[in-house]
Parts: sequence; C-alpha cells; structure tokens
Amino acid sequence: MAAAQRIVIENGAIATVDADDTEYASGHVVLAGNRIESVGAGKAPEGLENVVRRIDASGHLVTPGLINTHHHFYQWITRGLATDHNLFDWLVALYPVWARIDEPMVRAAARGSLAMMARGGVTTAMDHHYVFPQGSGDLSGAIIGAARDMGVRFTLARGSMDRSEKDGGLPPDFAVETLDGALAATEDTVRRHHDSSFDAMTQVAVAPCSPFSVSTELMRDGAQLARRLGVRLHTHGSETVEEEKFCHELFGMGPTDYFESTGWLGEDVWMAHCVHMNDSDIAAFARTRTGVAHCPSSNARLAAGIARVPDMLAAGVPVGLGVDGTASNESGELHTELRNALLINRLGAHKEAALNARQALRLGTYGGAQVLGRAAETGSLEPGKLADLVLWKLDTLAHASIADPVTALVFGAAAPVTASFVDGRQIVEDGRLLTADEDAIARATRDEAQRLARIAAQG
Repeated sequence: MAAAQRIVIENGAIATVDADDTEYASGHVVLAGNRIESVGAGKAPEGLENVVRRIDASGHLVTPGLINTHHHFYQWITRGLATDHNLFDWLVALYPVWARIDEPMVRAAARGSLAMMARGGVTTAMDHHYVFPQGSGDLSGAIIGAARDMGVRFTLARGSMDRSEKDGGLPPDFAVETLDGALAATEDTVRRHHDSSFDAMTQVAVAPCSPFSVSTELMRDGAQLARRLGVRLHTHGSETVEEEKFCHELFGMGPTDYFESTGWLGEDVWMAHCVHMNDSDIAAFARTRTGVAHCPSSNARLAAGIARVPDMLAAGVPVGLGVDGTASNESGELHTELRNALLINRLGAHKEAALNARQALRLGTYGGAQVLGRAAETGSLEPGKLADLVLWKLDTLAHASIADPVTALVFGAAAPVTASFVDGRQIVEDGRLLTADEDAIARATRDEAQRLARIAAQG
C-alpha cells in the first residue's frame, strides 16, 4: 500500500462492527487504494505519503457500507400495485404484469433500485432475478451493467422458474424456462460474469425462485451446478404458512426438510425471509451454517409474519438484511431496514430484548457480508478489508440531541449520507449520486413503468 493514493477520514465517531464491536468516539480511517489501511482512535498517523484528500468527519458516524442480501430490481417499475394483498394474491395479481418485462425495462428498473440503495448507504447490493420471458433480451447483462455503472459491489442471483400455470404454478407459460434451458443459461451467466477474486465487483449465485415455482429437479440440479462451479446458492424459503402447507401436500415434508433433501442446506446457501421456522428448522440452519436474508418491511407489507431473528442469532445462524423487491417495499432503501428490523422483532416473543441498535447495525453490515460469503473482504472496518464505508451525518435537527451515534442511526430518522465509498471510490456526496443522474433515472423508470402498464393492459 506504500505507493497507493490515500484518503484520510478524521474526527468522526466510528463503529467498526468488528468481532469485538470496537467503537471510537472520535477516530480515523485511512484508505489506501481500494483497501482500509488503518482504523483507530484520534488523528491518523503522521507522515502518511500520497494523501490526496482529507475529510473532516466531525458530526458524523463512520460505519461499514450497508450490504443488501435480497432484492428484485425489476419490481421498481411495478411499485404501488396490489397494496392490500397477502403474498399469494399479490403474486397472482402481478405475475401477468411481470411476464411482459423486457431488457430496457429491466435496465431502467435496476438503475432505479440501485440508485435508491446507493444514495442510502448501500455499498454491496444483490438482485434475485428469476423472470425471463421468452424473447426479452439479455436481462442478466442489463442488471450487471447497471450495477457496474453505478459503482456498487454486486451479486447477481441468477434465478429461474420452470413451474408455470400448466404445471400448477403461478407464472404464465411463456414467462418460465425449461429445466435444461434454465440450467444452461445460469451456467453461462456464471462463466461470463462471476469474479471470485478478493476485490470482485461482480459475483453470481445460482438461484431457482422458490419451492412452489420450481421443480424438484431444478432445485436439485441447481445445487449441483452451483457446487460444480464454486458459487453460492440462493432462494426463497419458509416465507408464509401457505408455503409450508404446499410443501407438506406436494413433498410430504416441511420446507426445511425439503431443502435438505435437495441439497439446499449448507454454508454456501442463503435464503430469503425464513419467517415460519420452528426450533428444528433453526437448528438445521445453525448446524449447516445456512444463511438468512431478513426482510422486515416486505414481511410486514405482505402480512407474512415476524421472523424469529433473535432465536436464529442465538443459535448461530448467519443473518443479513434485505430490501426485497420494491413491489413489496416501495421505499427501496436498506437503511430504513435497520430500524424496522429492530422494531418489528420487538413485537415478537422476545419483546424489548429482541434486538438492540448494535445488533441491527451488525445485521445490515457484517451479517450481510457473512450471508453473501464475503465476510473476509467487507462488512467491517478493519485493516486489509475493502474500502467500502459510509459517513452518516448526525449533527442536524433529526439526530443532534441523541448522544449515542449508533442509537441515532438505528432508532432515529433515516440519516443523510455525506459520503459513501465503494472499493475506495466515492459514489455519493451529500446525499446525491456521483456516478449517475438521479433525475434521468427517475424519468426513465417512470416511462418504462408506463410502457409496461400499457403492454400488460393489452394482455
């Protein structure tokens, strides 16, 4: 790092989210190239060479960048629909619309989703995209390109569905793939786009959609494909009581046992939601180190229930936070999920002892890195890790009277982002993107949403 250009951040409160939850009331972070060189109390070391910028972080909290572990970018252009539906009815209402998406729509939606997250402190994003209508274009390439242009670290969970209406599923027949077609396209996406290096900006996971939209063969063969290629696995799991009933009726077992029977438990797997988990389910996830993407706002929006996050954490299950698709979480922001995770879990059995502010911050940072398999590279502020971090402004009316900065960030209103760095590159300044035109993105998403609505109305 001796010859690297350095950025010095000083005078801010620092929450490192390391193994000891080390914090500094006033400290420094030194970035050297795309790595964190040093973190500590007080001023940065004297005599640093190649310092190209110094940032006075007075009045700020410096944290690792937020990490989103579950999303559906394409839903950005179907926000505000089916607002009073449970999951099943919501899917029935929206699948006929989603089945008409194409590459320009997906590109615009991805840019909208990424822009909203990035300006709110997300430095690592993921997208679970599983709708590939026939003739819709290179949807995976459009999503990956949008993340690359935004400057956000990214995992594409290349999804798939092969159970359509004719097989008792929900999607129209032309909106699903064949078993062989899905596996071949997924392997091609991994081979073209996945980067396994330490500082990778793009990674790919194998991600059949869910037990009720995917055949057992696709689940089993997808797991084998992922392990042959050395990539992670992702799907939806145990989201609703209806899903549990479906699994018992179709497979003769609950979702967790079904996942285990198809090779879908393991330290290379993470699942979204996991709302309806009994003690044996949680024990199985803990035993196998299977991860969970907790999506509190979406779970509430669709009346799915309250996930047992405190019990999962106590058992040793890796848990991160997810925005989920913006057709079930219209804000599309991850930093609000810190607060919602804490508050919603306090409505559960553990009440006020469910989560505290620092546990919520850990879910949104290091927990997310664990779930995505990148805890060695990001998720905490430690020397040698990637330079992905955020400066939250906490000296304004919204937060200035809250003495503890982590409490202010989690319990308070959504804090402004003064600066966000990904791989040592600043992508947000004073709440605005530096890598994209937000107004142009807004216009494009509105236009594509209106175009999709017209096409869907024509049937």
